[in-house]
Amino acid sequence: MPARGHSGKAGARAAGLLAEYNRKRDFARTAEPAGKSGKTGGNSFIVQKHAARRLHWDFRLEVDGVLKSWAVTRGPSTDPDDKRLAVRTEDHPLSYGEFEGGIPKGEYGGGTVMLWDRGTWAPIAGKSAKDIEDGHLHFTLDGERMKGEWLLVRMKPRPGEKRENWLLRKVQDTHAQAGDGLVEQSLTSVLTGRTMAEIEADKGGTHSLKGKKGDAFAQVMEKASARNARKARPTRKTAGKPPKFRPVQLATLVDAVPTGNLWMHEIKFDGYRALVAAAGDKVVVHTRSGLDWSDKFGPLAARIAALDLPACLIDGEIIARGSDGNPDFSSLQAVLKRGKGSQSEDQPLEFHAFDLLELGGEDLTAMPNIERKERLEALLADAAPPVFVADHMIGAGEKLYAAMCDAGQEGIIAKRIDAPYSGRRTKAWVKVKCTRRQEFVIVGWAKSSARGRPFSSLLLGQYEGKTLVYRGKVGTGFDAEGLADIARRLEKLARKTAPLDVERTEARGASWVTPKLVAEVAFAELTSEGRVRHGSFLGLRTDKKAEAVTPQKAQAAPQARIAVKISNRERVIFPESGDTKGDLADYYAAVAPLMLPFIANRPISLVRCPQGRAKKCFFQKHDSGTFGDHVHHVPIREKGGGAEDYLYLDDAEGLLSCVQMGTIELHGWAAKTDDVERPDRMIFDLDPDEGLDFEACVRAAGDIRARLADLGLITFAMLSGGKGIHVVVPLKRGHDWDTHKDFSRRFAEAMSLSEPDRYVATMSKAKRKGRIFIDWLRNQRGATAVLPYSARSRERAPVAVPVSWDELESMKTAQTFSIRDASELISRSDMLHGWGFADQQLPEI
Repeated sequence: MPARGHSGKAGARAAGLLAEYNRKRDFARTAEPAGKSGKTGGNSFIVQKHAARRLHWDFRLEVDGVLKSWAVTRGPSTDPDDKRLAVRTEDHPLSYGEFEGGIPKGEYGGGTVMLWDRGTWAPIAGKSAKDIEDGHLHFTLDGERMKGEWLLVRMKPRPGEKRENWLLRKVQDTHAQAGDGLVEQSLTSVLTGRTMAEIEADKGGTHSLKGKKGDAFAQVMEKASARNARKARPTRKTAGKPPKFRPVQLATLVDAVPTGNLWMHEIKFDGYRALVAAAGDKVVVHTRSGLDWSDKFGPLAARIAALDLPACLIDGEIIARGSDGNPDFSSLQAVLKRGKGSQSEDQPLEFHAFDLLELGGEDLTAMPNIERKERLEALLADAAPPVFVADHMIGAGEKLYAAMCDAGQEGIIAKRIDAPYSGRRTKAWVKVKCTRRQEFVIVGWAKSSARGRPFSSLLLGQYEGKTLVYRGKVGTGFDAEGLADIARRLEKLARKTAPLDVERTEARGASWVTPKLVAEVAFAELTSEGRVRHGSFLGLRTDKKAEAVTPQKAQAAPQARIAVKISNRERVIFPESGDTKGDLADYYAAVAPLMLPFIANRPISLVRCPQGRAKKCFFQKHDSGTFGDHVHHVPIREKGGGAEDYLYLDDAEGLLSCVQMGTIELHGWAAKTDDVERPDRMIFDLDPDEGLDFEACVRAAGDIRARLADLGLITFAMLSGGKGIHVVVPLKRGHDWDTHKDFSRRFAEAMSLSEPDRYVATMSKAKRKGRIFIDWLRNQRGATAVLPYSARSRERAPVAVPVSWDELESMKTAQTFSIRDASELISRSDMLHGWGFADQQLPEI
């Protein structure tokens, strides 16, 4: 590393660069180092894995005595085709280069920090660090994990956008690797060797509001705010038993990757399917056939128990990694053979969760797939290795498939985003394999002439109906330990006659067994006679019964096109921008995967503008049947005592059916159709007076977030697409509408009492002058609020968009995005997984 010099001017400049860093932190509370000027001339770099509100990786380069910093939402990738979003953040002091530990909840960046990589960096020949100011940097890294050539490129900012969005990409060289896996395989600190779980800090306390009203209510919140004892999530109610096993959803083998945004794609893990039932410290691990293997996976079950989850049923896969870092079935079997004591940090088993069937006594299986995945993300937000939430991609499945095959992986699973969980094999889940591999029943073995080898090959079969059909032999893929183990198992099942019909030439010299053992075999193809060709033994499948082993024949990939015809596509709906009905329909078709978690199975009201937004528009919440089969009805009791049919939908076709009928906006109840009397989210709509700028609204949202965090509530921010911001509070169902309305009203009134010059809690236009109206009225029975990703019937077709709290600080308007930004909204959704969902309930009132 070059020698470092020090100059007064450079040091003063560094100190100036760190002013923003120091402003954001209370060093009496956080153990982070204070920002002081450093020596110049160094070339270090670090990466810190940071579990704040969302897990991300902070990438930092030493330049001019400070660490230039970017937050990489999904971590660095060694795949040159995988561009990772990197958001520029404030400069950090050089002393931050060895910081590892916990940042208190409530402080800026509160959460756990790991020193994930470190080393040196250098611009390539002809380039320099000054290129950062021009929006690009081409450089090399020599770290413990990141090596070779890399690029940082600034994206073109949107009008008025303050935040700097960059892309971090690996340049093709000897260190590049298709398919990546870097962050998934590198799980410990390069400084201390600890995992995130070992570094994690304690959480804060809660504050009761029981019996508090008016000024007393406001005073409790003022005291809570002063203490700043903010909490990441409320204490869980873990009493009760883990849910019972239920049949698992199975995927159909197809010959190609299904296309379109109605499919979400996940890696097909090479391990054991597991259904995990948990409730607090009680955890049961079921195999896909319902066997209780909790003891076999004891250490993993203990890590899940430590999460103190509410009663839940989680679907996923248990894997072990091979020497190349990829999931490997043989390695998994080797760990299980050695017993649960071998499941150590050196070769831990991992649980990759991909679906959530039950939560807190609620059956989630009827919900759209994408909503169950978002709820799973929220449930396991605090999970650390070896427990993971399986990542997914919306659309672009062909690229993931190619990356998995190039990396020698098994393949991918594609899932229809709006499908329920059926507990059987359907085409709503399909699998596309890179290599042919299937399960076979062992029906016998052939003797070996080799000394010390108990058999030369295994004879295989599969069931077609109730008939066991011969499928040939497999003679490779065994190791010495495996041979001996299989031989012992076969000896116990020996029989004199063949359990199936087999040709005399194949049966010559064979010994037969009762068909009980199941083997997984990779092979080149099945011959015209149905025999395995070039087979290789992968392992025994003790989690599956022999009677369930049937041939898997690839079917044609399903097509998930939205079967709703849009008429008059050229009709101009937004005259100021020229956007048409067809443009609006295409937008909703594209963002359906993002919108369905929030709109599906929720009573809705529509803003219909059949002739365009400049003509007559009207609200509609009832339907006589003109919307078609994909828009459904739910009877809801009205004030007079009678019931009226309200609209709801549960798939992308329903969404497009509304657009076909001239709908622009979609607004939803704060409750679901299966229990409309139990609200599940609270919304504070911040409506600023016309004389206030948007920055005042952003500050107000931050205030409300802080006050609600003092009460133990997690909140989320959404640009309304109109003038203001929605602060969204997801809640567990259980309280009634009177409680819901009362809490929101008293909270808004308390805010206005504490700062009457800034806030008002009444609708009066006269009282709103120069203030922000905290609209709590959306939280009463029958009221609705605009739904995430809904278009708005305003100039230039803006949309309501979820944002992170960090993003919100740089936003200049509530109309940052429009219907023309569908592709950008999809690409940025990966950093918002779990947005709008949290396992929490209202404080006692």
